[in-house]
Amino acid sequence: MRLRVAAGRTRRRTPPTPTGRIHRMRRRITLLFTLVSALGLIGMTVFAVHADGASWRDQVDSDLQTRTSDIAAGLTPDEDGVLAYPTPKDGGYDCPPVTLFTAGGGHVSRVVSPRRPCLAVPAEALQEAAVEAAREEHGALSTATTPKGRRLRLSAEPVTGPAGTTDAVVVAAVDTSGHLDSHRRLTLFLTIACAVLVAVSAMAGRWLAGRAVRPALTALAQQEAFFADAAHDLRTPVTSMRLLAETGLRGEADSHEVLRRTLRQSTRMSELVDDLLTRARLMAGAVPLEREPLRLDQLVDAVVADTPAHGHRVAVRAEAVVVLADAGLLRRAVANLLGNALTHGHTPGEPADVEITVTADGTVTVDDAGPGIPPGQAKSLFERFHSGSGSSGLGLSIAAWVAHAHGGSLTVVPGARGGSRFLLSVPVRDRTRP
Repeated sequence: MRLRVAAGRTRRRTPPTPTGRIHRMRRRITLLFTLVSALGLIGMTVFAVHADGASWRDQVDSDLQTRTSDIAAGLTPDEDGVLAYPTPKDGGYDCPPVTLFTAGGGHVSRVVSPRRPCLAVPAEALQEAAVEAAREEHGALSTATTPKGRRLRLSAEPVTGPAGTTDAVVVAAVDTSGHLDSHRRLTLFLTIACAVLVAVSAMAGRWLAGRAVRPALTALAQQEAFFADAAHDLRTPVTSMRLLAETGLRGEADSHEVLRRTLRQSTRMSELVDDLLTRARLMAGAVPLEREPLRLDQLVDAVVADTPAHGHRVAVRAEAVVVLADAGLLRRAVANLLGNALTHGHTPGEPADVEITVTADGTVTVDDAGPGIPPGQAKSLFERFHSGSGSSGLGLSIAAWVAHAHGGSLTVVPGARGGSRFLLSVPVRDRTRP
């Protein structure tokens, strides 16, 4: 048992991954947003329910007090100084029902009751309201419940006689069950509405939190993609250089040949590193586009002139056209397409035959006579690791990104000579603008 406890104590918790921390932060943001929204909605709901209840109660109490005050003001003493009580036959006491009590010596007794009351008020409730008003010598409000469960509101108003003492008490009552039912319905509606709004707020908070952390997830994905690209593309040249170095140390090959092959591998590694950095900067948005008018035909001629042919044939047919583009990025895209055609656009052992055409609509067509591209790989050709020829495919993905960043496109179709035809299009400068 002790060994198990010790082993349990030595087990360490695995730290969360960066993606896990971002998702946890998203959950916390969602929870905080929902909590703040819930507190606000609940507060407003409680305030609305309380305000509605206070409003109808104040209105009922005001009407009752007005009723009892009017009746009390109508009670006047006769010639002997005794209050003259009205006769119930005269009416005016039935709805809301008004009951008159005499007060004296600390006791109250009923003297006038409504003949046809619209509401049956328990006698105990009337008596208690009259006693309280006579004792306190000012108006009193109270509640009561009928045997059938109806809620009542009572108002008692004392009447002061000539001697300055309370000689009578006027008690009026009203049924508040309808107001209570309406108040309960409003409370239920506001509660349901509050719950629905809290749920909607939670979903909105989750959506907003997702939008907030999306740049961080994108940057993290780009970083991981860069590391994956670097590990994938640098593994082969590094391994080759290591084998060449071991071969040179053992003296199993000519030193000049070893150095030549090492130089070729180091050049390839340098190009791969350059492609990786360019792709990472493009995906991160760290390379701003500096659009300017430039001659697309001249740019293609310069790229062809700067690219070593190594026995391959490159023919250019260009029309004069001015486009709005970033010269450095567009040069890189055209160079990648030409390099891809020279490397993969021919039968092994035979020189490549590449034709480049520049048309007046801003389209650069790179046509080779190679084996072509299988139909199933055409859609994924411009993604990394999907060149279909054993290479990384970064050159084509960079060319596609450059085309899309300029508002153009990069597509591939079967060529007329059996190979592949890449179509790179960029916007042409509007000649109507100054």
